[in-house]
Amino acid sequence: MEKNANLTPNNTTSLYDYQETDINTLFSKLENTTQNYRLLYQLPTGGGKTRIFSEIANRYIQVYRHNVIVLTHRVELCNQTSATLKKLGIRNKMINSAVKTLSNKDGCNCYVAMVETLKNRIKDGLIDPNHIGLVIIDEAHHNSFQKLLGKFKNARIIGVTATPFSSDINLPMRKNYDELIVGESISTLIEKGFLAKPTTWRYDVELNSLKTGLQGDFTVSTSDELYSSPAMLELLLHAYEAHSKNKKTLIFNNGIFTSKNVCKLFTEAGYPVRHLDNHTPSAERLEILKWLKKTKGAILTSVSILTTGFDEPTIQSIILNRATTSLTLYHQMIGRGSRKLPQKKTFSITDLGNNTDRFGDWSTAIDWNQVFEHPEAYYEAMHSQSALEAHNIPSDLRSKFPNSLQLSFDVQKAHQDAIENNLKSKIVIRDSIRQHALMCIENSNNIPDALALADELDKEINWRVKQYTKCLGKVTKNYIEWVQTDYKSKLKILVQKLMQRKEMQRIAG
Repeated sequence: MEKNANLTPNNTTSLYDYQETDINTLFSKLENTTQNYRLLYQLPTGGGKTRIFSEIANRYIQVYRHNVIVLTHRVELCNQTSATLKKLGIRNKMINSAVKTLSNKDGCNCYVAMVETLKNRIKDGLIDPNHIGLVIIDEAHHNSFQKLLGKFKNARIIGVTATPFSSDINLPMRKNYDELIVGESISTLIEKGFLAKPTTWRYDVELNSLKTGLQGDFTVSTSDELYSSPAMLELLLHAYEAHSKNKKTLIFNNGIFTSKNVCKLFTEAGYPVRHLDNHTPSAERLEILKWLKKTKGAILTSVSILTTGFDEPTIQSIILNRATTSLTLYHQMIGRGSRKLPQKKTFSITDLGNNTDRFGDWSTAIDWNQVFEHPEAYYEAMHSQSALEAHNIPSDLRSKFPNSLQLSFDVQKAHQDAIENNLKSKIVIRDSIRQHALMCIENSNNIPDALALADELDKEINWRVKQYTKCLGKVTKNYIEWVQTDYKSKLKILVQKLMQRKEMQRIAG
């Protein structure tokens, strides 16, 4: 690249040391690579990625006098990026539906565009991508950007993300980028005082009724059914009152139905709460976010709207009222609470989706270079399942036991624990029967109803017995059938005993 020898970058004293170091590293790479070289830069949410790539755009324009374009995938990020660039004194123009061509007459060297809008302008021949010298891609892990990268034949490319890992294993990031530059880790940014320190509270939640969709994450319908059940709503309220009461709180859900039920739950409990989703009108959304900012102890329950392009540093508590298989989404949700203020040095994370078990603690170090080079191995490790996890409890069965948090029973683990404690293996069947009996009692008011629920468990009982007999080794088919019959008989006897005791306690009480 040819430099303008008479120009030097703007003063960068407002940058933190680690930001300036990374900017220098990235800019040096730009200077010493060929056209169309693609760099990927990783930095945790809250580390200042927008500030960093804005400064790179600033330096590039001053030194090389070539056009820069910043690509985003959401309107909010477009506006946020444009505003940050303006604060740095960088004139920029947003390419939206009103902009048809790029012209030197407008005096801009920097443009901010939504990926879909730019794709259409290029397709229609209204914008020439060959006049762009540097392309910066925000939230580069999104696959929507990939097809557009090849259009910029003369440009160098920098992708920016907190998680350089594609959710689609067939589209690994190493396929679209030549090199990964890793910034400071979450733990280092916490230690140096740039991010708030988290305290994590985990609840073991039964997820066996959840099913995964075509994109690999849990479906909205099965999530709504689980997280709108009375048992889960009760657990959410308990978790909030135990760890987040009077704190400004974001609750993340997978479905609108759940989020509205959560809003109703907290409203009836007397807490200040609002609901927000991607169908909320723009004016109402702005009003809700203003309310969140000024209201002490406000609770905002949301769906698919606050994971990117949202920055409210006063958030003190994050509740993951959902499960996800997306590492990126996991980091984005928690990152909404990680901003540090003089009066806010810590924040809390409450996990109601076993997400920390799936991904590790939010601040746990990840070898991003290893993930970038070997995404298949990382993907396989994240998605490996035990026999229990792979066993989906049908949603119609889940709906018959709305007052029970735990519907499954880890037979293999229970058997292993029994052996390690020198107990007879049949204790596993005893404990399994007791758990099934309690489920029937929790969800019925009389013996006939409880026995009817016991009949609904027929297939689950057969599955558990098969898991149990696998632990024993070679057993005959007749033995398996006998254990299944004996299990169901003992279950009904125990259900009657427990229901009679429950009835006596009710009368005495």
